[in-house]
Amino acid sequence: MELVWLEDLSALAEYGSFVRAAEARHVTQPAFSRRVRSLENWMGVQLFVRTPQGATLTDAGRQILPSAQEAARRLYSMRNEAQEVAGLAARSLHFAATHSLSFTFFPKWLRSAEKGAPIEAVQLHSDSMAVCEQMLIHGQVQFLLCHRHPDVPPLLPPDQFISKKVGEDVLVPLAGASANFDTSAAAMPYLAYTHESGLGRIVAHRLHGKDAYPHLKPLFSSHLAAVLMSMALENKGIAWLPGSLTEQEVADGRLVRALDKSRDIPLEIHLTRPAGPISRSAEEFWATLVDC
Repeated sequence: MELVWLEDLSALAEYGSFVRAAEARHVTQPAFSRRVRSLENWMGVQLFVRTPQGATLTDAGRQILPSAQEAARRLYSMRNEAQEVAGLAARSLHFAATHSLSFTFFPKWLRSAEKGAPIEAVQLHSDSMAVCEQMLIHGQVQFLLCHRHPDVPPLLPPDQFISKKVGEDVLVPLAGASANFDTSAAAMPYLAYTHESGLGRIVAHRLHGKDAYPHLKPLFSSHLAAVLMSMALENKGIAWLPGSLTEQEVADGRLVRALDKSRDIPLEIHLTRPAGPISRSAEEFWATLVDC
């Protein structure tokens, strides 16, 4: 049994595709397939049903997935705790955060969270929501900082993870100041988030089946809000962008509201951790946080 096999199991369950899961795990697809097969051989059962459309968990796979994820988290936590006790590592806090929050919210929030008692060491891993979730599931980080919306349930199982609200934000439909879009037109150029983006899940939920929204014609997509902002600044279309990211561009008049305020999407910023034990320093940090 190897730890990477448990992580591969979780990744393939998440993406449902050997190609996409292998990309997320930074390994070739043949090597990834061999590792999944090795896990199945060790278990003595088939964990995935393979079809041309992708891979889905068997009943056995669904049964063991939560235990496999918990086992991976506990192994990483055990290693971190042992290194701290032995004095081989600083009492580090490991965060995963989506790109937009890494650049705008995280530094200022962490300073306020320290409450005058500096943290010994912090490691911040910035990536898409999908990758950040996998890092938390695998135990590679203790905390996940991300946007949430009350009407969009998180993909992380609520019985395995808990969260605290640590801030607020808003998604605003914005376009470049020189853009000339007819908001009553049958189709409007739309800059969309990909499925890897947590903001994309929220926007898709808000727009799905809503006749009140104009018909949007996707012209470009990315999981990075900063990339969509750059495209909006080039007058390529309308994008729902975080207020925390676009504050300066709006103040300078380079980005302007494309739709009225009723189309804004209020957001919460949450810090999420495993429900089970984490390292002593991480537990102490969590205990100091207060829900906003």
